[in-house]
Order: sequence, then C-alpha cells, then structure tokens
Amino acid sequence: MLDWDRINELRDEVGDDEFQLILELFLDEVEGVLMRLSGQDALRLETNLHFLKGCAWNLGFSRFGNLCDEGERLAADGRPREVCLEELMSSYSESKQALIRGLGVEPQSGRHMRRA
Repeated sequence: MLDWDRINELRDEVGDDEFQLILELFLDEVEGVLMRLSGQDALRLETNLHFLKGCAWNLGFSRFGNLCDEGERLAADGRPREVCLEELMSSYSESKQALIRGLGVEPQSGRHMRRA
C-alpha cells in the first residue's frame, strides 16, 4: 500500500519540518482533487488522475498511485465511467491512515497533522 522506502527517502532529503509541510500540502491538494472527480468528462478525469498519480508516487502512496494510473488509462481510452472512483477514494483513505499510523502523527484541525 505504501512505499516506505520512498517516504523515508523524501523525509531524509528534505528534513522533518519540510516533510511535514509537503505532507500537509499533499493532503490538501489531493483531497481537493478527489472531491472533484467525476466520470462525466474523460479528459478532465484523465488530467486529474494524472496529477493524483504523480502526487501519490512522489509521496509513496503506491497502491493509490497504481489505481490512478489504471484510471488514467481508462479515461484516455474514452472509458471514464469504468474508473471505480469509490475504490480510488478507499485506497487513498486507507493509505493516509497507514501513513498517519506509521509516522506517529495525528490529524489536527482540518487535514493538517502533527506528531503524536
């Protein structure tokens, strides 16, 4: 579900404080795009899933990123209604919770997180 090697690599590259900021930005941006996903417009869905895939893989959300990649290909093939948005949402939520547990952080007001 999570690529802990990638998560730790990013954390080592930027330091804990910057990682916290990146994580908060990631959560805000990804959740904003997730709320707008729709199978009605193939091009918009393809573009949104491409964005989400990049975010996911950069932060180590491997399963979520793979689902976004699959959905992006379906949308590009003109089959946006075949993208299971519920599975995407569920995968993101499960990945987020696993990350929170693994990092020992807890949500603050809104989506922001702090060390437990």
